[in-house]
Amino acid sequence: MERTAVNPWPWSVGFGYNQGELVSGAARTLYLAGQAACDENGEPQHAGDMRAQVELSVANMETVLRDAGMTLANVVRLSIYVTDIGAYWECMDVLAERLAAAGIAPPGSLLQVAGLAMPGLMVELEATAVD
Repeated sequence: MERTAVNPWPWSVGFGYNQGELVSGAARTLYLAGQAACDENGEPQHAGDMRAQVELSVANMETVLRDAGMTLANVVRLSIYVTDIGAYWECMDVLAERLAAAGIAPPGSLLQVAGLAMPGLMVELEATAVD
């Protein structure tokens, strides 16, 4: 797979994402359901702790990727849904560092929503990955 960043405006790179990514030579595409801070039984974890929820959500995303034979480096689109954008900005380094370590800056969206699937959840990560 070959990725080419498309950035007609460079400001987004400072926030850790590209405006677009052109992907060629991909053989498989994985569409990940939203990954949140739930344990292996689907029970929400870390109520009220955005940082811990982001950490567990990324770990859960990596588990799904690994089961498909992929890593974070395969993510080409990432949407982030949060219930408190201010709390997310305070701990966005958790996700930004993991993406940077994987060498990616996927385009996507950051949206504040009124609520997520289960009470107590504060963040959900939805991704598309290719290899």
